[in-house]
Amino acid sequence: MKMNQSIRLSVVAGAVALAMPLLASAQIKVGITVASTGPAASLGIPERNTVALLPTEVAGQKIEYIVLDDGTDTTVAVKNMRKLITDDNVDVVIGTSVTPGSLAMVDVAGETKTPMISVAANAKIVEPVEGARQWVFKTPQNDQLMAGALADAMAKQGIKKLGFIGYSDAYGEGWLNVMTEAAKAKGIEMVAVERYGRTDTSVTGQALKLVAAKPDGILVAGSGTPVALPQRELKSRGYKGIMYQTHGAANNDVLRVCGKDCNEMILPAGPLLVADQLPDSNVVKKSALEYKAKYEAKYGEGTINTFGGHMWDAGLLVSTAIPAALKTGAKPGTAEFRKALRDAIEQVKDLPASQGVFNMSATDHAGFDERARVIVKVVDGKWTYQPDL
Repeated sequence: MKMNQSIRLSVVAGAVALAMPLLASAQIKVGITVASTGPAASLGIPERNTVALLPTEVAGQKIEYIVLDDGTDTTVAVKNMRKLITDDNVDVVIGTSVTPGSLAMVDVAGETKTPMISVAANAKIVEPVEGARQWVFKTPQNDQLMAGALADAMAKQGIKKLGFIGYSDAYGEGWLNVMTEAAKAKGIEMVAVERYGRTDTSVTGQALKLVAAKPDGILVAGSGTPVALPQRELKSRGYKGIMYQTHGAANNDVLRVCGKDCNEMILPAGPLLVADQLPDSNVVKKSALEYKAKYEAKYGEGTINTFGGHMWDAGLLVSTAIPAALKTGAKPGTAEFRKALRDAIEQVKDLPASQGVFNMSATDHAGFDERARVIVKVVDGKWTYQPDL
């Protein structure tokens, strides 16, 4: 895909050629920017793929999806958002895949008064809900929610000293802050902190320092396939403690790149990752399996991806909000409709999605609770639900 080239998607076999006749009659426009190339491509590709599964008509109104690639580049993500709003006159923007780009897009949402739904995780994207953030929502679980689950698991496994290596950007710093706090609450000491870049090809120095600190466990705070680099390096340096990852590693491509070095690693994830293994009493199981069935019917068995789930959930929020926005009498393509859509998203309640149950409010634009997290472990190269952790 060429940078900034828009692809107008239809659910009709996902084929652009078949979608073209629908464009003239489309009345609601959804703009999307994702990182389908660059370091976060393993996140952006399933997100882009999922757009083809989203509804093309809600409440009698056609929906047009305009998808751009930002290449995991913050500047391009902002440029794409401005193009979608100014040139394409979209009613809502979904994206982008990573925290730095999403944070940069927040001001554009506020400036243009356009609702935005991020598919990146950092809580700062939506907190506090004031100023520009009144226009911004997100579908991934907050870092704090997942850090709490990790700290609980670490305590059960007897971790007393924790090492940390994370991205040298907003994602890594956000996780360092929330994990330090969550660990401290469980009596766990952070004994070593290292950072690395998304495009780095070596973390030998950082790994040696971490091993020398002799922590009981080490958390890698990254997302997508670059998380495999410190995981593999630490294993090669003989580290024998427990390896932890964030929900940014809940990606089959990570297992492919990391291979046997990812065995036994533990991470928090959305229920979608192990939906088949959940008890029937889990309130998210049915909605998670619905998305899984649709994705794998189109892209093949075993292709399901939690990052695609974040896009699916964003689509659910939009399609749920559209009828309420239309009832106000506001017309798509107007400032009044964008405001009505924002208000309707904020009022979504008890909506089961692929990753949890949404309950949005004027003070919570993420809307998930503990039902949006499970602990998983990689066993023989497969994600395995760990109900006892």
